[in-house]
Amino acid sequence: MAEYRIQNKEISIMVNSFGAELKSLKENAGNTEYMWNADPAYWKRTSPVLFPFVGSLKNKEYTYEGNSYPMSQHGFARDMEFELCEQTDKKLVFALVSNEETKQKYPFDFRLEIAYELIERKVLVYWNVYNEGQKNMYFSIGGHPAFMCPLEKGKKQTDCMIYMGMEKDSAISEGKENLDKVTSTVIGKTGLASERKIEYTLQNGLLPITDHLFDDDALVIEHNQVQKVAFMTQDQIPYLTVSFDAPLFGIWSPPKMKAPFICIEPWYGRCDAENFEGDLAQREWSNQLAIGEKFASVYTIEV
Repeated sequence: MAEYRIQNKEISIMVNSFGAELKSLKENAGNTEYMWNADPAYWKRTSPVLFPFVGSLKNKEYTYEGNSYPMSQHGFARDMEFELCEQTDKKLVFALVSNEETKQKYPFDFRLEIAYELIERKVLVYWNVYNEGQKNMYFSIGGHPAFMCPLEKGKKQTDCMIYMGMEKDSAISEGKENLDKVTSTVIGKTGLASERKIEYTLQNGLLPITDHLFDDDALVIEHNQVQKVAFMTQDQIPYLTVSFDAPLFGIWSPPKMKAPFICIEPWYGRCDAENFEGDLAQREWSNQLAIGEKFASVYTIEV
């Protein structure tokens, strides 16, 4: 386990090789920290990478080629040591390669690369997944970064708002292009996706943060409804923005705890549905890689 730091003129980051987890994102000028500090009183992690599953599996196991495999929530990559493959002034690249330990839980030969690159006030987070085996590979991958919310001392979570928009490369504005609603899938008490939906009304793309917003666990927003999520101050000034192409994402904070952070989680995958009865190849939102193929994605954190 080791810590690696890089910076440019605007920002600096620190990544731990355990889980290749982003642990710190600071603005150099004021030394402002944007990442959650992993206080176990609320949540002991900061920004785990979810692989090869996102969320919980029904009965905490899955079936593949007639065999059942136990699997904990969000997979195993977040709890494994990654190798540093590349380090420059502005970029870090880490890798996790399948081994006998992973094959006991997940019978595929893979290489997972996670990279962090600094460009001005942005952190680009890259995921590359390689199928290095001799059969089709099924997987999910997602992020779970936790950001300070509120950012200012003396404020509380409900002093902030969440902005959601469709164009990941456009500026946040009050124009007519902003969303007026989003629909969330409700996670049931077993940690699985229920058939229940909640529609949230947005004003100029803004969702107020209330004390009860996360009472039903994460908001799970599917079907490419949103590509940009930002935290806004009371004055509707964005202080952190996450942009992505992922088809679904979660917004989460520990239910009923009024925690000083909120996660914005781009996902290529989701927990099982409560009524799911299929095997690995039939899971909703799963990804398939043919022999020798590569999956590549990137999302951006901007402060």
